[in-house]
Amino acid sequence: MGKELFTNIPSKVKNLVDDVRIGKIGLPDLQRPFVWQDNKVRDLFDSMLRGYPIGYVMLWESPADYDEKKNSIGGNKKIYEEPKELVIDGQQRLTALVAAMYGVKVKDKSYSEREIKISYNPLNREFAVWTTAIDRDKEWVTKISDVFLAKENNSFTKFRRAYINDLNDARIKKGESELTDEEQDLIEDSLNDLLGLEDFSLPTLEISVNADEQDVADIFVRVNSGGQNLNENNFIQTLIAVYEKDVHDKITEFCLESRIPKDGTSYNNIMEIDPQHLVRMAVGVGFHRARLRYAYMLLRGKNLETGKYSDETRTQNLTIFKNALENVMNLNNWHGFLNCVSNAGYVSNKIVASSNAVVFSYVLYLIGKLEYNVDSVRLNQIISKWFFMSAITYFYTGSTESEVEKQFADLRSIHTADDFIDYLERIISGRFTDDYFNVTLPNELNTSSAISPVWNGYIASQIVLNNPMLFSTSALTTHLLPGTSGTKNAIDKHHIFPKNYLSQIGYNSDRDRNQAANFTYLDYVTNIDISDDAPIKYIERYKEKLGEEFKTHCENHALPENFESMDYLEFLSKRRVLMAQIIKKAFMRL
Repeated sequence: MGKELFTNIPSKVKNLVDDVRIGKIGLPDLQRPFVWQDNKVRDLFDSMLRGYPIGYVMLWESPADYDEKKNSIGGNKKIYEEPKELVIDGQQRLTALVAAMYGVKVKDKSYSEREIKISYNPLNREFAVWTTAIDRDKEWVTKISDVFLAKENNSFTKFRRAYINDLNDARIKKGESELTDEEQDLIEDSLNDLLGLEDFSLPTLEISVNADEQDVADIFVRVNSGGQNLNENNFIQTLIAVYEKDVHDKITEFCLESRIPKDGTSYNNIMEIDPQHLVRMAVGVGFHRARLRYAYMLLRGKNLETGKYSDETRTQNLTIFKNALENVMNLNNWHGFLNCVSNAGYVSNKIVASSNAVVFSYVLYLIGKLEYNVDSVRLNQIISKWFFMSAITYFYTGSTESEVEKQFADLRSIHTADDFIDYLERIISGRFTDDYFNVTLPNELNTSSAISPVWNGYIASQIVLNNPMLFSTSALTTHLLPGTSGTKNAIDKHHIFPKNYLSQIGYNSDRDRNQAANFTYLDYVTNIDISDDAPIKYIERYKEKLGEEFKTHCENHALPENFESMDYLEFLSKRRVLMAQIIKKAFMRL
């Protein structure tokens, strides 16, 4: 049997919770979105009161080379400025205990602070998630944190008496009898049992300080007692949250602001930024590395060339990482890049299917700007073309990290702005060949997938070409931006051969009816007007309405001549070819 890297330490809930509160244990989940639902927190306390096991916690002794770091974790003042142990498994469970028992706030998915309020009924020993109805019912202790904090402040007896008095007053108002002696005894026993949960056993495994980061990261990824999928990114964020709080706070602020419309912030229409995006970007810009596993090696002082660790290398790597992160989160850089994405027709997250395309295209943008000093006009043009190509051709799907690592390796032999531009142009040309537009792309458009990069690319192309929507004078762009739709979509994705019409002529499979080539965006009024009419019927109305403009509308929207009279499958085949040419035309415009 191999040598064990951990020690089994019998622990109580209070031991662990107190260590978190004073900062001895670093618990980064107090600083990032808490993923458990409140009813799962309720179930945790119910299991404890019933005497059921609730799993275990795994800790990692603070690495020796971080001993000089002096940071605190959480919102409350800590005795330990530097955590001595880091939670590797059980973060959600321990966060739930700290938050619900002592009123420590957590962050929701929008990075806003919130309180986890678990209520308790001493008369029936029942837990519940707080509601306004429970808040009005005097049988309930609305927040169990009130009980634990009352004990901590030596005011538990006063709290219990106030609870009993309030409940008696409520009963009298409703014409009911006051609490009996037996009920008061039950209340006292139940509240004491609640407080007794502090002594509930929570087995703890402590990983040795001598375990290297690869061992700990592997353990972190493999163990999953709390039901949350853990990965390398979670491990890196944990290290940053515990040992580089200033960096973590900046990352959190950037992510929060990317979700809230406000001038002068990271807010955008393309994607909501998560910490993992920023970590990837910073490692890509600072170290020209794509694999996340390199991030925790670098942040712990590994020289990737020699394979050796040292405090000096760690300090150097951390400086590089912080500087890269500053450039990544520089709003001039960020919004300059987003303009490139918009220029490529991708004006909304509704048509951006790959976050990797955003992340790694931004890395290229920053490398071009900061390392090769490409002038802004040329840089914006090449990055717009690059994003357009990468989004449509699935460039950043599949073995993304391997592809980007290869790209970084290629860049090591590139030294000038012209070489950088030429390099990207060669890759784009290698993807966007005549065969791609004439054969591959039409075949890829043979899909009924609701989320398809090629369909999104077709929509982006319509935006690049500034084509009005079919049978309308309104530009598609204005309807994809936030705030234009209200509660009812101002535009609809419409079947050119309506779905009910296709059913009437024998096409009953959604695989056939929902082909990408059978869709277009229409404004709400046009969609209602066409309804389920056969193409040959509604087309006559629009030929008469639009006159000579009708032919231009059809050309702009890849509709074959006389399509309304075609067999449905023939129409799909011909339109795929024309849609591919629309995409090619948009690319040439870029």
